[in-house]
Amino acid sequence: MSRSKHPKPEVEAAIQHAEAHGWIVKTGGSHAWGKMYCPYNDETCRCGEFCIASIWSTPKNPGNHARQLKRVVDNCAREKAKSHPDHQENQDE
Repeated sequence: MSRSKHPKPEVEAAIQHAEAHGWIVKTGGSHAWGKMYCPYNDETCRCGEFCIASIWSTPKNPGNHARQLKRVVDNCAREKAKSHPDHQENQDE
C-alpha cells in the first residue's frame, strides 16, 4: 500500500528508515501527519510505551523531529535484542 510522502525531506527519510525496520506507517489523524507502529508491540517491547510514535505534519525543527523518530526505531527493545543476543541473556540472569 503506498502512502503520501511527508512534506519535510528529513522526516520522510526517518519514515523510510522506520519502514525498512518493519514499522507500519499510517497517515491521517487529528493533529499529526500520521503515526508509526512497532511491528512487535508485545509485552517484551517496553509495555507498549514506545510502540506508537506520532509523526508531526509541520514540526518546528524537522531535523530534530526526524532524529527523534529514528531514535524510537533504533531503541526498540526487540531490535536491540536481535542485534545483541548476548545482551538479552545477561539481563535474564
